[in-house]
Amino acid sequence: MSTFDLFDGLDDRSPERIADGAWVLPGFALPRARELLRAIEQISQAAPFRHQTTPGGYRMSAAMTSCGGLGWVTDRSGYRYSETDPVTGLHWPALPDAFLRLAIEAAEAAGYPAFVPQGCLINRYETGARMSLHQDKDEERLEAPIVSVSLGAPMTFLFGGPNRTDPTARYRLEHGDVVVWGGASRLFFHGVAPLGKRAEHPLTGPVRYNLTFRRVR
Repeated sequence: MSTFDLFDGLDDRSPERIADGAWVLPGFALPRARELLRAIEQISQAAPFRHQTTPGGYRMSAAMTSCGGLGWVTDRSGYRYSETDPVTGLHWPALPDAFLRLAIEAAEAAGYPAFVPQGCLINRYETGARMSLHQDKDEERLEAPIVSVSLGAPMTFLFGGPNRTDPTARYRLEHGDVVVWGGASRLFFHGVAPLGKRAEHPLTGPVRYNLTFRRVR
């Protein structure tokens, strides 16, 4: 059976290769979307969303939290992964089984059969929130892909090249879409355009959640 047979009945759109080693998988998360949203609510009760601060002192417009063995944090001392939540001092909530299974299956569908994430960064975007172009390079295991899941309001994903000045393509991501990139495109710059004023989804209102799964060590 072809890898992309996994998409039958999930979405009318076809998987799209956006770079060498990078794919948009339309609707891949739809069968688990409600379960994922319930899990986000439970995680945020134990590790509340917060607007983190960059080393340069800028407040990030997307609110964040994490789950799994390692959570991504940023403050005046730098970007890093931590086993504990700096706000609560407790270990991050466990990675829900639905999160783990989705990440593994999406990576495999995109050609990365050995991926097992160590943690998940959860971003919450409200009207006007964005993520500037950046590379995911705080991980030691750069051979492992990134798996990014969109839930809720639609948003525009920006995907460029290995240099910040490379041309950037724009992709509209809908509820349930998954993007996977690795290999030759693992360190490509990427980001999201500001969430529009009219962006909305029946399950989340004017909010978009993003789950980013990574293998760190």
